[in-house]
Amino acid sequence: MVQNVVLPAKIFEIKERASPNLMVGKLKDFREEELYYSEAGETTSLVSEVLDLKMKRNSISGVFSKDFMRKRFYQRKLVETPVTEESSFWINTFDKRGFIIISAPSVARGVKKLLTNYVANKLSKILFITPHSIVESKIPHTTLQKLHESSPQATKLIWFDQVDIPGIEKLCLAGSDLTDTEIYRNYLKHGKIWYVVFEVQKQGIVVGITRNCVVTLFSKSTAEEFVDYILEDLLPLIE
Repeated sequence: MVQNVVLPAKIFEIKERASPNLMVGKLKDFREEELYYSEAGETTSLVSEVLDLKMKRNSISGVFSKDFMRKRFYQRKLVETPVTEESSFWINTFDKRGFIIISAPSVARGVKKLLTNYVANKLSKILFITPHSIVESKIPHTTLQKLHESSPQATKLIWFDQVDIPGIEKLCLAGSDLTDTEIYRNYLKHGKIWYVVFEVQKQGIVVGITRNCVVTLFSKSTAEEFVDYILEDLLPLIE
């Protein structure tokens, strides 16, 4: 299905080795249930489970589903409502390394990063008992620099962090400044590229990439096409 909203994902690396069949077996059998006791004395069952699990060749995909209670005010009263959030995930190998892509498109913007990190830690416990077997991936600053410089006209936005100018935490280049080599080189002297938004011309999509491998799709596309782009074009960039 074609996505009409911004689609975020995050790439993690799997440090432990396990066969796809073993991972599918552990994920298929996972289901946790906890009871939530509200202030009104009501009891709600909250479930965490893996749904829609599929294996194609050595690739695994599924959905991590988690129930939780959301609090909000209704007519000046605090109301607790059970909701379910789902994060799609894909497990693949590249160059004898294991990676997992986790997407949480339905979550409020400020919670996306927390949820993808939570799912990564939870999947690590399910698959390998320990929460530290799935870790963040990194793309070097120099790689993002080469990505921009290889086609500066395709770049829409660059954020720099680790800025050494007192009182300034981040610098940004956008618009016509992106093709101004003098401004760009000056910013490189004072910071490192943290985030780049650019057009992938062969696919005709616009994506944003951070050094810690948060990837955001800003164009209409299917989740499967987005994941294929990550597998083919971004996994080779990870250090």
